[in-house]
Amino acid sequence: MGASDTQPSAIERFGLRMAKIVENVMPSPFLFAIILSYLVFLAGILVEGNGPVEMVNFWYDGFWAFLTFAMQMTLILMTGFVIAYHPRVNDLIVKLASVPNSGKSAAALVGAFAMAVAWLHWGLSLILGAIFAREMGKAAHERGIDVHYPILCVAGYMGLGLTWHWGLSGSAPLQINTPGNAFIEQGILDGVVGTSLTIFSPYALLLTLASVLFGSAMLYLLAPTGEAAKGITNYVDESELFDAAADGGADAAPSEPDEQVSDIVESDTIADRLNNSRILGGIIALTGVLMIGSKLVAGGLDAWTLNLVNFMFLFGGLLIYLRPQHYREKFGEAAGAAAGIILLFPFFAGIQGMMNASGLSQSLADALFAVSTPETFPIVAWLTAGVVNVFVPSGGGEWIVLGPSVIEAANNLGVPVGQATIAYAVGDAHTNLLNPFWALPLLAITGVKAREMFGYAIAMLLLLVPFLAVALTVIPY
Repeated sequence: MGASDTQPSAIERFGLRMAKIVENVMPSPFLFAIILSYLVFLAGILVEGNGPVEMVNFWYDGFWAFLTFAMQMTLILMTGFVIAYHPRVNDLIVKLASVPNSGKSAAALVGAFAMAVAWLHWGLSLILGAIFAREMGKAAHERGIDVHYPILCVAGYMGLGLTWHWGLSGSAPLQINTPGNAFIEQGILDGVVGTSLTIFSPYALLLTLASVLFGSAMLYLLAPTGEAAKGITNYVDESELFDAAADGGADAAPSEPDEQVSDIVESDTIADRLNNSRILGGIIALTGVLMIGSKLVAGGLDAWTLNLVNFMFLFGGLLIYLRPQHYREKFGEAAGAAAGIILLFPFFAGIQGMMNASGLSQSLADALFAVSTPETFPIVAWLTAGVVNVFVPSGGGEWIVLGPSVIEAANNLGVPVGQATIAYAVGDAHTNLLNPFWALPLLAITGVKAREMFGYAIAMLLLLVPFLAVALTVIPY
């Protein structure tokens, strides 16, 4: 059913070339982090004049600097994982996978879905996007549709590569909306900057809509067709795909949640009854829901902080699972998805420690902001975040360090802090398409290697450059 008799378009050829190059040269995500560590180490010596011993100490001091933030990010990922793997949610994904009738429309649908969900919750998008890419690959194989599996995986990652950081779980806008945040303590801000000025501003909302539409269109154009399209069985063993037991039961007939509960032991003991009590689970969940409601009623949209997001998804997950024991078991499974990020987070924190303490981050920011004007400032903020994110793929961690420079430069130029924050957030998200750090859970779920999909991720990064440059300056704040 493919288009093997037609010539690939220029965009398709561009994607194929990028894929071939990256597959030959890209190291594993862990080695990628080690290489970046040494590059920053050398830059701190050669550019900033620090000594080797100083740089090693900067690295060690930074290694443990963001444990609190790392825990917040891990919770976002794990709560998203648990909700994504609820049987009802998984059934919906399987049904959606049967909608497209071509490989190109399949890539566009997965991308649009991942980007839309990322605005709600980046952890949920990362896991649901990965599951959707896998299910779409399976459905295409069964229906005889030519689809290129690596680009489905990139499409499932597009929420992290584009829309997440100016959505409801975006680190930078939520940090400056947190009472007593570091920017207020440093005297950079007089008070919190509410989400009505960032996440829920017309600027951010229009940018989200335009990004989803443009990103989906680029995925459609980039997707290979005909013989160039390699399906899921080229990357994942077929026995793993269509064996219900190996697939966690996703291919089995839809069933009630009780039938999907694993390892719940029926027992007459009081302890087991409590562990599996829907009533108890419901009471606990509703307590959390009432707390969330009270916070939102009292503070409105500006009550939307990073901790509230985690709190909401933590108790929301319990509300849909109800049984406390089952919910705990699902968190145990989620820990595996978060393992790679937990391993790499300290290494990237060490890189950040070297960049910050050596002066590299500040020098980069100062150099870029020195040449900016009120009209070009959003582009400069986007580029600054994008460059730094390659070395430190932690949106909140970067913002803690570079945020003061961004805000001070914005104030000096008369640019609204809310607009500056969103522009910065765009850059931070954009270059996730270059750094495989946040793709680790997706790689585990989809079964592809980083080098097999990141050629298309980098192609998407480049295709988005002119669009983002125009959108950030043309969309009114």
